[in-house]
Amino acid sequence: MKSTTHHVVTYLAQLQKTVANLPVDLIDRVIAILLESAQQGNKVFILGNGGSASTASHFACDLAKNTQVPGAPHFRVIGLTDNMALMTAWANDTAFDNIFAAQLSPLVEPGDVVIGLSCSGNSVNVLKAMEVARQHGATTIGFTGDRGGQLKDRVDLCIQVPSPRIEQQEDAHLILEHCICAAIRTELINTSAQAMIISPQEVLVS
Repeated sequence: MKSTTHHVVTYLAQLQKTVANLPVDLIDRVIAILLESAQQGNKVFILGNGGSASTASHFACDLAKNTQVPGAPHFRVIGLTDNMALMTAWANDTAFDNIFAAQLSPLVEPGDVVIGLSCSGNSVNVLKAMEVARQHGATTIGFTGDRGGQLKDRVDLCIQVPSPRIEQQEDAHLILEHCICAAIRTELINTSAQAMIISPQEVLVS
């Protein structure tokens, strides 16, 4: 059998370059937005299609569970890709384009955060959900591929993965969610630990 090692080496080298060029400043802004949403008790909605639906579910799981720190606010997360009965009901009875917007409309409120994953940036159901989110005063965030599509101009903040390959765009989206959730957990641990330190002056006053 002919060796495929060169394909593997090429793919990994491309992925390393892609990850190294992710916009750290924008990632930091996403973390700040999410931390504020937890502190204010707002909700976070996450959505996407296909492989991005899987990443959206993974992101919702990690943000809800892996960021829980004693004494720190918990995230109120809803994965809009996870209720198959409701998604197929809206798709069957109206249109596939409505599967996220219809779920979102009765739930989203001002101050909530809506994160849409779309490598092309042109998924109509993601775009419609972002329109609903903005109409209700939510903060909108997009994870896209290198071009950004229509999504980049319809959200408050967009992270575009600098690779033309959809596989590496999806790889990077998963890395982004892990990076974001890990950073949030560390920040909450540090903040919670600092809050437990009582100064001598505070002891005397109490």
